[in-house]
Amino acid sequence: MIGGIAWVAAAVASLAAGALLVCPAGECRTLAFDEAALMLAQGWQASWLDAGFAALTWLGSLYVLIPLSLLLFWRMRAPWRAYLPLAVAGAAALAQLAKLIVVRPRPELYPALVDMPADASFPSAHAMQAAAFVVAWLCRPGANPGIGAILAAAGLVLLVSLSRIHLQVHFPSDVVFGAAAGACWALALRSLFLRKRAQP
Repeated sequence: MIGGIAWVAAAVASLAAGALLVCPAGECRTLAFDEAALMLAQGWQASWLDAGFAALTWLGSLYVLIPLSLLLFWRMRAPWRAYLPLAVAGAAALAQLAKLIVVRPRPELYPALVDMPADASFPSAHAMQAAAFVVAWLCRPGANPGIGAILAAAGLVLLVSLSRIHLQVHFPSDVVFGAAAGACWALALRSLFLRKRAQP
């Protein structure tokens, strides 16, 4: 139980630290790191890369992750099978709550390569949801992932995060703090499920 509370606190702390960094005293700003990374991404634009990232970004969307989580929920008969959909749904809810509180405007340094989402920029829900799903899958009770699975999962989160930056719809700080919070949220739920399994 204490482990779960600690991981929830870590998720909230990640979002709070990011919010204080990018929007101190409620005044949002563009960090030098954000500006440099978005400039670099703009310089890398090419038709094939733009199309690739526009497709890859969907891997962090609820339109993909919720059906996938529910499919895995349906196929599995383990006591922890609700872990994956709850990890994704909880990360999405936490991301939307943070967006409503922080209200950071979307980047405007360069034109977006896709339709700009209407909600706030911080944190990146795509990065947060992808990280929560990947961590939940790797750390599900009874799992023993190999190094290949771990690297593939980390690569997925990295590609989703990079896609949001390349498409100019998120600041890099949005995806960094979002991914961290999503991973912590998934670990918090894992502690809860492990505790329930231990109960007679």
